[in-house]
Amino acid sequence: MAAWLQANPHVPSTSPSRIVVDQQIETWFGIITRQSIPTAPSPPSQSWLKQIRDYIAHWNHPRHTVHLDRTADEILAKVQLVQTHIKKLVDTTQS
Repeated sequence: MAAWLQANPHVPSTSPSRIVVDQQIETWFGIITRQSIPTAPSPPSQSWLKQIRDYIAHWNHPRHTVHLDRTADEILAKVQLVQTHIKKLVDTTQS
């Protein structure tokens, strides 16, 4: 792990977008840990590296690609509608 960290330096950032990216990366590594690395307590090995690479290759397969059937404007309109409903709900519960 130390060699990987040296080869891939990470500069901490406090910007909100960077924090979100960091959280997504932590989630991704959590998924890999739970789904591809053996649970038996043993030191990391080349087989772990192969399992992780195989999992990533499987994850990146084209059939996992998200295909949107709505335009960006339709999606944003739906988000705005949901936000309006939530605001009304919050306003009525605070009254």
